[in-house]
Amino acid sequence: MLKALIIEDEKPAARRLQRMVEEHNLEVVDLLHSVSKSITWFETHPAPDLIFLDIQLSDGISFEIFDKIKINTPIIFTTAYDSYTLKAFKLNSVDYLLKPIDPDELKQSIQKFQNQNHSSAHQNHALSIEIQKIKDILYQNNTYKERFTVYVGSLIKLLEVQDIECIISVEKATYAYTFQGKSYLLEGSLESVCDQLNPKNFFRANRKHIINLNGIQEIIAYSNQRLQVKLKNFREEEIIVSREKVKDFKDWLD
Repeated sequence: MLKALIIEDEKPAARRLQRMVEEHNLEVVDLLHSVSKSITWFETHPAPDLIFLDIQLSDGISFEIFDKIKINTPIIFTTAYDSYTLKAFKLNSVDYLLKPIDPDELKQSIQKFQNQNHSSAHQNHALSIEIQKIKDILYQNNTYKERFTVYVGSLIKLLEVQDIECIISVEKATYAYTFQGKSYLLEGSLESVCDQLNPKNFFRANRKHIINLNGIQEIIAYSNQRLQVKLKNFREEEIIVSREKVKDFKDWLD
């Protein structure tokens, strides 16, 4: 039986995908949710036959895995990015599924994988080309939101991104806190909101917090090689940069 690995940020989504994949006579060997754990997994396990890979993981972008580990395994990307953006890299060696994943599209992707002849040389060459193409599409050609539409009672308000000091996730809801001390409910998950923000100005410190560079008041060394960020106005929660993200955070500050 062919073996598949699922790397997916959201645990419920990973379990759902596992059930769907196993209906097609594939054995799911593990469920992973972060860049760091994925790198460790590949260092200690044999490569699977197929990888289902989310682009945005809990501690960064999944492409960071390929910076550390050489992977020749065929990949099916699972992503919330729209099909217009991603159609450019749906080629023989790399496929993608748009979230929420449709069972029929999953079936087609698996059949496509099973029908292909994956020689190592061809696979490695094609995969490296396509990953670079994805990076170019998602990063170099990306446009970012300048404002969000939010509701204040029955009124609709335009919230300028530059006025947001931080964005937090609370019980699956996403809230923007402004420099003026006001909070607004945003549509979408923290992950999807983060994808719409310019990474030059905003940084996802952990699974719960996105911070604006202009909102930082001070940075303090914290336990277990982590950092605590204190913002100018937001004081409702501690904001801790996870150990895995400290290097990226320092690079972001430069």
